[in-house]
Amino acid sequence: MATAPRKPRSRPETILRRREILEAAVEIFGSKGSVNGTLSDIAEQVGMTHAGILHHFGSKDQLLLEVLSFRDQSDVENLEEQHIPDGIDFFRHLVRTAFRNAQRAGIVQAYAVLSAESVTDNHPAREYFEDRYRTLQSEAAAAFASVCAERGVVPPETVRHASASILAVMDGLQVQWLLDPLHVDLGAASEFAIEAIIAQVLDPRPPILGE
Repeated sequence: MATAPRKPRSRPETILRRREILEAAVEIFGSKGSVNGTLSDIAEQVGMTHAGILHHFGSKDQLLLEVLSFRDQSDVENLEEQHIPDGIDFFRHLVRTAFRNAQRAGIVQAYAVLSAESVTDNHPAREYFEDRYRTLQSEAAAAFASVCAERGVVPPETVRHASASILAVMDGLQVQWLLDPLHVDLGAASEFAIEAIIAQVLDPRPPILGE
């Protein structure tokens, strides 16, 4: 019986080199954006040629997507199953991520810049961010459902709004923090907002701003 050919394993030096390129790309894309940040900028930072970057990643668009995947992997690399948890631990993970992000401005800046750019037509990262938000909103809604079930609460219709709001608050606070880190506590502000949104889902209060 024929067997499938084995995929060649990347050599340790190749893996290290790719990581160096990704880290440089995070810095370049974060400071210049994906349009103005060039492969030549990245190549110069890691002591390579433009062709050398293409050898590892094939194209600028592919490198951009690899940078975003690199960020996602860094979010879960300390988790036992390398995956975002469920239930109340999902929200605890978001809070821990916010506190961690306060220690890694470069990758947060790259994410903020690229997510803003992705709303433009034909941006290579648009599909990535559309899928990302859709997936995270679904995971947040499932986490809310789990938490409500544990507490004997019927999930309100506002769960969909709450899920989108948590993601919006986290991303918006990142921008505020990047602009004014001395006056915005990214971790504490994110925790406050997430706690407030969860509380409103579990124990809805009459709207203060309603007519």
